Amino acid sequence: MKQKTQHARQDPSHLQALPLSGAGWLCDTQHCPSPNFNQRPAGCNVSLLVIHNISLPPGQFGTNDIPAFFCNTLNADKHPYFKTISELQVSAHCLIERTGKTIQFVSFEARAWHAGQSYFDGQENCNDYSIGIELEGTDDIPYTDAQYHSLTKLTKILQEHYPLITPHRITGHQNIAPSRKTDPGPSFDWQRYKSALV
Repeated sequence: MKQKTQHARQDPSHLQALPLSGAGWLCDTQHCPSPNFNQRPAGCNVSLLVIHNISLPPGQFGTNDIPAFFCNTLNADKHPYFKTISELQVSAHCLIERTGKTIQFVSFEARAWHAGQSYFDGQENCNDYSIGIELEGTDDIPYTDAQYHSLTKLTKILQEHYPLITPHRITGHQNIAPSRKTDPGPSFDWQRYKSALV
């Protein structure tokens, strides 16, 4: 599905450029539905936003392999590293590419498989109550201006629809799974991002 109003999404003051439907899907972005999700536990409200990074192959950008990975269609023969991950079943709600383009894989109302074994503020199983956003990148390469722009806009929309996502409840994968994960890493400018949300 092609983007319908790309010019509107580039305007940082126009939050409705990516309106959210009642079914939890962004209305003005590319959808690439992943099978790797299930329902949130009954009565479990969305209250956490987790920022990740991913690049496939590691350190390479713009390959289009991330959507294939999240949709279980990754070609294991394309790169040696892919043989180690092709059987995994993981997803995130959204990916923000280096260009700032946003792709949605799972409805925000559903439980994407992005956090794994995790813990935040006294509560385990972060997948149950969180939204996961992947940035195309690595721990040690700066993210792009376009990515910060798109992430800020998306975050504001999510906070509007899920008011329990307060500034305190926006965190990195490294903070909810510190023994396993390091993303989004020191290359992510938390101060820049959070100051833009005010």
